[in-house]
Amino acid sequence: MEPSDLVRILKGVPETQLRLIKLAWELTGEDGSIDASKVALHYKEIGEASDEAQGYAEGTKEAAQCLKSLGRSNP
Repeated sequence: MEPSDLVRILKGVPETQLRLIKLAWELTGEDGSIDASKVALHYKEIGEASDEAQGYAEGTKEAAQCLKSLGRSNP
């Protein structure tokens, strides 16, 4: 893969807004602590958002490894 190919691919990747971040704010009480009753109500959504964040992290790690590899092969 040429560097220009990788740049073109990366430019096509949309910005990601992780639901887990939004949920974290929604699950806090007025004092800033996690509200256990809100967590209980959103348990399924938390699991789904956590899975989404994990997948995003794995994809990001893979992309970083590709960039490092490309950098080593094209000094």
